[in-house]
Order: sequence, then structure tokens, then C-alpha cells
Amino acid sequence: MIRPDWPAPSRVHAFVTTRAIRGRSNPPYDHFNLGLRSGDDESAVLANREQLIRDFGLPSAPRWIHQVHGDRSLRVTEELFDGEQMADAAFTTQPDIVLAILTADCLPILIAAEDASEIAAIHAGWRGLSAGIVESTVRRLRSAKHTLLAWLGPAIGAASYEVGDEVRRAFVEKEPQAAQAFVATRPNHWQCDLYALVRQRLRAVGVERIYGGGFDTFRDTRFYSYRRDGQRSGRFASLIWLDPR
Repeated sequence: MIRPDWPAPSRVHAFVTTRAIRGRSNPPYDHFNLGLRSGDDESAVLANREQLIRDFGLPSAPRWIHQVHGDRSLRVTEELFDGEQMADAAFTTQPDIVLAILTADCLPILIAAEDASEIAAIHAGWRGLSAGIVESTVRRLRSAKHTLLAWLGPAIGAASYEVGDEVRRAFVEKEPQAAQAFVATRPNHWQCDLYALVRQRLRAVGVERIYGGGFDTFRDTRFYSYRRDGQRSGRFASLIWLDPR
């Protein structure tokens, strides 16, 4: 388990699971795969999700979302949440609602207001990031943007993430400053720094208090990595919730 290294208020709880937690998934998903759409046995994933609630003392079952690499964010309340709705971010002001993001190279972003009045969790792959998932989520939060804290969780590192021209164009054509996050490797290919791109997007909407980063899921075997493991890769979770006042 990884805990964010950020100065969030005590009412904010957050952590990231790892594949090393002893769960029910068999190779190549061993051991604690939480992704239902990864190809793993459904009963094993559901058992892992139940274990997650029980062993880590969650106040409620996580509100899993069906991530589609888009720009939709979802306001989660106790009354309004029916199954795994399609979205790439969730936010709430209500206590004991556990927000959850599944990743295996994409970048999970956890956000908390400094007064613990609201939280958010964002799934930022390159497509969703280019589409504006960071901006669309942050703008829907009620708090003044300078009061928000953001933590960047485990994602693929720039040294391990080579992309083609189409990825670079998707960012640079919208924001020339994004060119700083790309380093040429060979003709028409670039190393892509997701962490740098996310920091640019957060700062552009007024979030300056940014923590975390520095992971590389491709090289760090504590985490699942789609690029390293291929299509038969599990998913780990980044979770956040608020205690009652």
C-alpha cells in the first residue's frame, strides 16, 4: 500500500493498492487485481474488491466508474450513483463515500480541498488528459482553486513511455508549452512525460499545490503495467474519502 505524501487535512484518507497484496487473482494477474475489464476471472476480482473493503477498513464500497479515456466527471452522492457509470473522474462533498480510480500506466490524480470540504479522483491517460479531464473536473469543484491540493500517483515514467507523433500533436496543437514534456527518441517518436503534462494542466486552472509524482509503473513491479505486461495486465486502485466532521 502506498500513502500519498501530501499535507492533506486529517479528515482526508487516501491510499494506492499494489499487486503484492495477497489476493485471489492467479498469474498473470497475481495477486490483487481490482479491474473487472482486465480479462481476469470475475469471481477473483470481486473477491479482491470485498477484501479491499474488509482489510483496509473502508467506510463503504468504493464507487467504481467505467473509465473511457474521456473528459466526463461525475458528482457522486449517496443518493445518485447507480452502478459503474461512464466517466474518468469523480468528486464529492459527502463523507464516507470512497472514490476510486483504476490504472496500469495511466496517471491517477487525487485532489482535496484544504478545508476537507470536497475531494476528487481523476483518471488521466493521454487521451483523457488531451480531452481536458483535468480542467473539466477542477472547474466543477466548489473550492477556490488556490486552496486545492493535488497528488500525482503511480504512472508510467517518461523514460519508459515512448509515443508517436499523433500523441505529441494532440497536446502541442492546443498548448505549445506542452512541447516541453516531449523528448525526441527516433524519427516520429517521443518520450512523453505524463507528470509534466498533468502539472501544466493543473496550474493552468489555478491548482499550484501539487505533490507526488516520480513513479514509473513500467519499471516498478509493485504495480500493474499495461505496456510492460501486455493486454493481460491487472489494475491497481487509487482511493480517497472523507471522514465525517
